[in-house]
Formats: sequence, structure tokens, C-alpha cells
Amino acid sequence: MSTRHAIAVGPVTDLTPGEGRAYVVEGQQIAVFLLPDGTVRATAAVCPHRGGPLADGQIDNTVLVCPLHQYGFSLATGECTSGDIAPAAVHHAEVRDGTILVTV
Repeated sequence: MSTRHAIAVGPVTDLTPGEGRAYVVEGQQIAVFLLPDGTVRATAAVCPHRGGPLADGQIDNTVLVCPLHQYGFSLATGECTSGDIAPAAVHHAEVRDGTILVTV
């Protein structure tokens, strides 16, 4: 049985507000987004619909939009907000002492 723990992926200064960046965390591709208020959110980096690059998607404070087919996913739950698509995995993310930590 594996234990969930936070993994440091890099400095928060690597992110631009409103944009995402993909990281590999324990063998999983994770998209991390810096919101305008300085908080971070993390989801699977691959869209469950057709494998689109979610790190390249557009975000607001609550929704991530896949750049390929414009399906929206809740940044809080991963649920699709615009169609009958499987949810995107959502991971806990935080910034501590200037470092992004993601729990998978």
C-alpha cells in the first residue's frame, strides 16, 4: 500500500499566472496552474477525452478548458463542466516556501 506524500516539482517562479506547466510526478504527467490569486491547482496533464495537453489549456479561477476540443473541467473536482466526458484527475497542490508541492 503506497502512502500519499507531497513531491516538490519546482519553484513557483517557473509558473506564469493563468498558464499551466506539465511536470512528471512519480511517473504521472501532472499539469500545474498558477491562479491570479497566487494559489496553485494540479490536474492530470492528459485530457480524458482524446489525450489533449491540459497544461496548454485556458483557465479561470474554477475551470480548465482543454485546447483540443474545448471541454471544460472543474479545477476543484475534475468533473467535466461541458459534456459527458470522464473527469480529469485532480491532485492537491500548494506552495510552501516558494516551492510547488504536488500530492499524487
